Amino acid sequence: MSNTRKLVFSAMGIALAMVTSYIKVWEMPMGGSVTLLSMLFICLIGYWFGPRYGLITGIAYGILQFVVDPYMVSLPQVLFDYPLAFGALGLSGFFSDKKYGLQTGYVAGVLGRFIFSTLSGVIFFASYAPEGMNPWVYSSLYQGTYLGAEGIVTLIILSIPPVSKALASVKAQTK
Repeated sequence: MSNTRKLVFSAMGIALAMVTSYIKVWEMPMGGSVTLLSMLFICLIGYWFGPRYGLITGIAYGILQFVVDPYMVSLPQVLFDYPLAFGALGLSGFFSDKKYGLQTGYVAGVLGRFIFSTLSGVIFFASYAPEGMNPWVYSSLYQGTYLGAEGIVTLIILSIPPVSKALASVKAQTK
């Protein structure tokens, strides 16, 4: 597949992720939400085209998320919460040639995002932890709540045979 087509697919993935990020099933009080599969569209780019395209697409998506709905405490916080966290979704590309690669890659991408978001919570937002609660525990629970919920729902949808067959068909066309 040509680089131009990969770029077009990546742009479509970002567009679909942006649109679905506004379809919020549930919102957390201090940021973060369960959306209609928004992380999946970035992970698909990594799965279809490899980690390079996945990471670049995720970073671009993170920057776009910041531009559209910014929350800034400091520049390092912005880096953790936007390009690094969303860029981590591109880790899915490391599993593109594995059995159950999409599911495994999706979990890897979501875990990567969880790690950067948790680090951001501990480093920049520890003061929000309830008194006496370890900031690592608080941040992990907070991030895990919405990322885990969306992750589980997405994995269930990916396990539906017509969905997995359709995505495998698209992957075959990207070769």
